[in-house]
Amino acid sequence: MIPAPTRYARATDLDHALELLEEEDAKAIAGGQSLLPVMKLRIARPSVVVDISRLDLRGVEAREGELHIGPLTTWAELLRAEAVDRPSLAAIRECAQGIGDLQVRNLGTIGGSIAHADPASDMPAVLLALGARLHLRSPERERELPLGEALVGPFLTAIAATELLTDVVVPLPPACSGSAYASLEHPASGFALVGAAALVEPDREAVALTGVGATPFLLDGDPEQAIAGAEIYGDRFASAEYRRGLAAVLAGRALESARRRAREDR
Repeated sequence: MIPAPTRYARATDLDHALELLEEEDAKAIAGGQSLLPVMKLRIARPSVVVDISRLDLRGVEAREGELHIGPLTTWAELLRAEAVDRPSLAAIRECAQGIGDLQVRNLGTIGGSIAHADPASDMPAVLLALGARLHLRSPERERELPLGEALVGPFLTAIAATELLTDVVVPLPPACSGSAYASLEHPASGFALVGAAALVEPDREAVALTGVGATPFLLDGDPEQAIAGAEIYGDRFASAEYRRGLAAVLAGRALESARRRAREDR
């Protein structure tokens, strides 16, 4: 397929990008691994494509008890980042290394994945379990939004059309913590039929699922009971019953790995 006619504009800085995004039906593009396919299918028909790939929104840094991930950080850069080389953040690297192929990991960005809000996307589940927050900026204001509040439906977020994601912030877990990600991908598409992320801290555990509902989501309370009572979607690739059983298995695997890493994090 060929995309509908559109204009292209390269943003020189953040203020310029925000100015360009004020045009009706404008869309930001960085790696293009999410936007270009839907443009080719003409599901998305932006009036102007705003290239933000050269903005200073890249990098991974731990400071003042938080991990800061620039939204233009690619999966490959995330895999190489020393800041995530710890048991408590192991789920980030474990997840990133299984995303797409080499080209996708070299071009695709973490911010693009969040903004695209694919209900089967892997990393949002990891970030939900880790308690991530999003820093957003528009021409009028800056604001912070918990990731769970930003994901509102399939391919739908609470990020306004004139806002840009400027930082992904993850609280650094305390000592004796561990995290993990487990998934089963469809052999043809590579997308997760079900994915489960777990964080184990000394006084609490958190589990998030992806691929089973309208958005990735955190489980409330005991994972086994929460999965049994959750609204699980079925489709032509897997029934709701199959996904429910698989979610329980993968959540158990992720928790087991996270607990083991927590014991090693001394």
